[in-house]
Amino acid sequence: MAAEGGDDNAYKLPPAVTSLSARLLMLTVAFVMLAEVAIFVPSIARFRLVFLEERLAKADLASLALEATPDGMVSEALARSLLEQADSRAIVIRGADWRRLIQGSAIPGEVGAAFDLRRTSPLVLIGDAFAALWPHTRRLIRVFGASQQDPGLIVETIIDEQPMVEAMYGYARRILNLSIVISLVTAMLVYFSLYWLMVRPMRRVTQSMVEFRHDPEDPASAIVPSARSDEIGTAQRELAAMQSELAQSLRQKTRLAELGTAMSKISHDLRNILATAQLVSDRIAISDDPEVSRLAPRLSGAIDRAVDLTSDTLKFVQTDEIPIRRSRFALGALVEEVGASVGRPEDGRLAWHNEVADDLVINADREQLFRALMNLGRNAVQAIVGQTGRTEKSSGSVAISAGRNEGRLWIDIADSGPGLPEDIRDDLFKAFGFSSTSGGMGLGLAIANDIVRAHGGGIEVVATGAEGTRLRLRLAEI
Repeated sequence: MAAEGGDDNAYKLPPAVTSLSARLLMLTVAFVMLAEVAIFVPSIARFRLVFLEERLAKADLASLALEATPDGMVSEALARSLLEQADSRAIVIRGADWRRLIQGSAIPGEVGAAFDLRRTSPLVLIGDAFAALWPHTRRLIRVFGASQQDPGLIVETIIDEQPMVEAMYGYARRILNLSIVISLVTAMLVYFSLYWLMVRPMRRVTQSMVEFRHDPEDPASAIVPSARSDEIGTAQRELAAMQSELAQSLRQKTRLAELGTAMSKISHDLRNILATAQLVSDRIAISDDPEVSRLAPRLSGAIDRAVDLTSDTLKFVQTDEIPIRRSRFALGALVEEVGASVGRPEDGRLAWHNEVADDLVINADREQLFRALMNLGRNAVQAIVGQTGRTEKSSGSVAISAGRNEGRLWIDIADSGPGLPEDIRDDLFKAFGFSSTSGGMGLGLAIANDIVRAHGGGIEVVATGAEGTRLRLRLAEI
C-alpha cells in the first residue's frame, strides 16, 4: 500500500540485474561451473591416459603377429596393415636382451616427446594433458609401457599426437556442454527454491518496512508474520512487534504533542497568574495575625510548587533539540550551587554531601548540566522528604560523587530515600512517567535525561532499594 504522494512512495522492485534473485542465479551458475572445472581437470588427464593406454594395447596386440612367424619378421604389406590397425607409425617390442620392430616402408620421422606410462602421477598427467591442449605444431610422440601379454616385455609405439588432441578437444566440448546444462538446471532449481523460501518473504518484509516508513500510523502498513519457525519467521515476528510498538509510541507522542501545545498556552497564562498570587502570599506572610502567619507558609509552598510545575512544563514543551555550549569548569563548585538550590528543608534534617574532588575540571555545558543536576537533586530531596508511613519528620542525605573511567565522565547521585517502585523503573526517564511528589508531572527526570543524552551519554539506575537509590550519569567529553 502506497502512502500519499502516488507512485513516488510506492515500493519498487530493484532492477532485474541487481536484484537478489539475479545475484543468486548468477552465483549458482558460477559455483556449478567452478565445480565442473574442478572435475574437468582430472577428467581430461584421465581421458588422455586412457587414450594412450588404448593405443599401447593395440600395439601390444599387433606385436603378437611377430611371434607367429619363425624368424620374427613380417612382410612389408602385413606390417602396414598391422600399423594401420594399431593407429601407429612404428611398434617396438623389447625384452631383456633383444628388440623387434614393426615399421612400414616410410621412416616415422622425428619424435617430439616420449611418455612412459609405467611412471605417472596425477600432477604429471594433468600437466601433460594441458600441454597437449596448448596450441603447437603437429608432432610424433613415443609411448611405452609394460606388455599386457607378458609384463616382462616393454611395448613402444610411435603415434601422431593430433588425433589424440582432437579427441581431447571433443571430450572437452562435451564436458562444457554438459556442464552448462547441469549448471543451468541446478541454478534454476536453486533459484526457484531460494526465491520461494527467502527472496519472496524478504520482499514482503522490505515492502512492509517501506510502507511503514511512509505511514507508520496506518495499521495496514504493518507486516502480518507467517507461521515459519526459521530465521525469516523470527524476523517477521520481530518486525511486526517493532512496528506495533513504534506505531503505539508515535500515537502516544502525537497525543502528547497536542497536549503539550495546549498546556504551553495554559501554562503561560497560569504562570502570570501565579506570579501575582506569589506576591500576595509574600505580603500575607508578614501579617500580624497568628492564624494567617501559620497558614501563609503552606500557601506560599503550594504556589511555589505550582510555579515550578508550570515552568518545567513550558521548558519541556518548548525544547526540541537541546543546544550544548561546552566550556571548562570545576564540577565541585557546580555541585555546591545545586545543593544550595534544590530546596532542602531549612531545619537541616537533610544533608547534602559534595564528594566531588576540588580539582576535577570537566568540559560540558555548565548551565544545562546545572539544570540536569538540579532536577535529579530536587527529585532525590523530594523522595526523602515525602516518605510516607512515618510519624516523625523524614531525614536523610544526598551525596554527589564523580570521576573518570576509560575517558568518560561519570557522576553519581545517591540518596537515602525509599527506593524506586518496581513497576515504574522502565518509564523512569520518560515524560509524565514518574514523579517523586504526588502533585508532580514527572518532567524533571525526562528533562535531565535529554540533557545528558545531548552530551553524548545517558543515565542509569545503579542500585535502588529500601536503603536508597543511586543514579549514574555518563557523559562524553569532547
